[in-house]
Amino acid sequence: MDHVSTRPPQPPALPLLQADCSNCFALCCVALPFAKSHDFAVNKPAGTPCTNLREDFRCGIHTRLRDTGFQGCTVFDCFGAGQQVSQVTFGGRDWRTRPETRAEMFDAFPVMRQLHELLFYVAEALTLPAAAPLHAPLRDALAETSAHTRADAAALADLDVGALRQKINTLLLKSSELVRAKVPGRKKNHRGADLMGARLAGADLRGANLRGAYLIAADLGRADLRTADLIGADFRDADLREADLRHALFLTQAQLNAAQGSPGTRIPPHLSRPTHWAQG
Repeated sequence: MDHVSTRPPQPPALPLLQADCSNCFALCCVALPFAKSHDFAVNKPAGTPCTNLREDFRCGIHTRLRDTGFQGCTVFDCFGAGQQVSQVTFGGRDWRTRPETRAEMFDAFPVMRQLHELLFYVAEALTLPAAAPLHAPLRDALAETSAHTRADAAALADLDVGALRQKINTLLLKSSELVRAKVPGRKKNHRGADLMGARLAGADLRGANLRGAYLIAADLGRADLRTADLIGADFRDADLREADLRHALFLTQAQLNAAQGSPGTRIPPHLSRPTHWAQG
């Protein structure tokens, strides 16, 4: 009698979901546009290299970005899409020595970034014990999305990312509901709420729904955000000093980078403490 394995299927090998600028052709500095504002000192159209970009694809003011008016650069995170497009989609061919790749490469980058962001969220959902009933469809979504990241530029251009995002978002929302249902007491629902400048210092936001909430310049000092759903929440200039973000759901590096924090701010172990946060 043949032995039948009862082990669950192994997840597909994922591309790196953290930026590796040493293996990227500075796609975020070229492909994307930015407008003169609080975040950027100048205007730059899409497809035009930033004036601070050097010939070796490195930033000439990397250590002085915030001091020179390019705060937006320190917030942006490509989830590793830059090196995936540079080294996998285009096999190491760069847009300077192979200018015929420019249009396709620059169009592929924002699509790949969305795919990597989705992989980041799905991979996190698969670590949540409470979401176990959804792990099978989540693994399917992970495999499908991972396969798209290995497609060529033409296939990426034709991909309906919106439909894929909608399907995955349904799974992420259900995963969030399963996790937050285990938090005792009544949970706050601030989904999409305008909380700009809100005074939430010390607030108990465990299990809260803060999806897409506008928390720009909000005071969240000492707030308890454990198991709060933070997907898409806008933390620009939010005060997270001494806040507890351990086990927060779907928190990204870009959200932390956009906020203000302190040595006492507690963050998930898979994310990094931003260098601009207060050190003492």
